[in-house]
Parts: sequence; structure tokens; C-alpha cells
Amino acid sequence: MFRGSSSLADYDKKNAAIWLSLAFQAGAINAGGFLACHRFVTHTTGFATHFGAEAAQGHWFSALGMLSVPLFFLIGSMTSAFFVDHRMAHHKAPQYFQSFGLMFLTMLFVTVAGHNGVFGVFGEPMSMSRDYFLLALLCWCSGLQNATITSASGAVVRTTHLTGITTDLGIGLIRALAHQNNDKVRKAEFLANWMRMGLILFFILGSFAASFVFLKEQYSAFAIPAAISLVLTIVAAQNRGQT
Repeated sequence: MFRGSSSLADYDKKNAAIWLSLAFQAGAINAGGFLACHRFVTHTTGFATHFGAEAAQGHWFSALGMLSVPLFFLIGSMTSAFFVDHRMAHHKAPQYFQSFGLMFLTMLFVTVAGHNGVFGVFGEPMSMSRDYFLLALLCWCSGLQNATITSASGAVVRTTHLTGITTDLGIGLIRALAHQNNDKVRKAEFLANWMRMGLILFFILGSFAASFVFLKEQYSAFAIPAAISLVLTIVAAQNRGQT
């Protein structure tokens, strides 16, 4: 299903479609988390910043809550490693369908629970006592997704945040320009840079498109990432046993 390549130049159309759909899904989850409780959830940097800001104001309950949320991103990454990276290290077929299936079930639960008022009113100001469970689930799912695609791509593709991809794009553009006399290197960087730009674009598109739905349907819009994960689960199950 995926190829554990060391270069983005070594990919096929199926892998590219999967990577782009996951970037779209991550953008949708991030937008949903922000619109629901005013926190970005697909990267951990913001939680560290919020911890510092809350602690400086003496809001220690909120500060410690913010500091603990990224642990769920870590737990999600560890869950993925059990199904994917650990098996690859022992020369066994990675179980991508398990990772995608867990993403689907998590997003389905968030959709149903949110629709039934478990997370409170959509868009209310952030409250740790009310929104902690939602943030934890979204961070866990994001860590699961990021680790799965990182392992599958040989650590050259990450889909839940743009910092690393944007950095790689900047380096890749200079590499492409610096190796104009080497067709092999230039072609590899050209393909890699197109993929990096595609990931950035699809993350933005996911955030943009999903935001319209979230503003209208609120928690029910988490059905968008749930549907993407379901499709990927089915595709992965069909390719079970392949590397």
C-alpha cells in the first residue's frame, strides 16, 4: 500500500492520493478543533505556548491541562508504531488498516458524541473541564495519523502540520536550483517539491472546505474526516499483507 522510500521522488499515484487525502483530513480536524473550542489540535507547539501563557497568569489548572493534552498525540503515535513501525522493523506486513480503522472509529465517536451534546455548545470559549476530552481525542487521532504516514513514507512525509513540509520545500527548491546540471537530482527534487506543495495545498483546502461545513453543521462535520478514514481503512484492508 505504501512504500517505505527514502525520497519523495519514489512514490506512485495511489500513495500520492493517500498522502493528499490525509493532509486534507488533518486540515479538516484542525479547523474543527479550532472552531469547536478555539484550539489547534494537529500540532503540539500551541499547547506548550498556551501552558506558558496560562501559567504566567496563575491559571495552573488550565496550564497543566494544556501541558497534558499533547501526551495524547504521543500515545497516538505509539499506537501507530505498534501496528506499523514495529512490524516493519521485524519484517512483517504493517497493519495500516488498523491505524485507519482506529481513526475512523475515533472521528465517528466525536461526530456522534458532539451531536448529542457531550462536548457542550459548539464554539463556546475554551473550558478545560468541558473541552479536555475532545482535545484529547483529536490529538490522539492526529498523532496516530502522523506516525502512520511518517513510518509508511520512510519519515519524509508528515500530514498533520505544515512546518516540516514547508521547511523541506524551501530546502528542496534550493537543491533543485543548485543541481541544474544533474538531471537525476533535479528531477527527484522537482517531483518531491510538487508533492510538498500538494500536501500544503490540500491541508489548506481541508481547513477551508471543512470550515464551511463546521460553521453550518457544527460537530456533525467531523463526519468528513471520519468518511476519509473509512475509505482509507477499506483500501488498506484490500491491500492487507502488501508493503
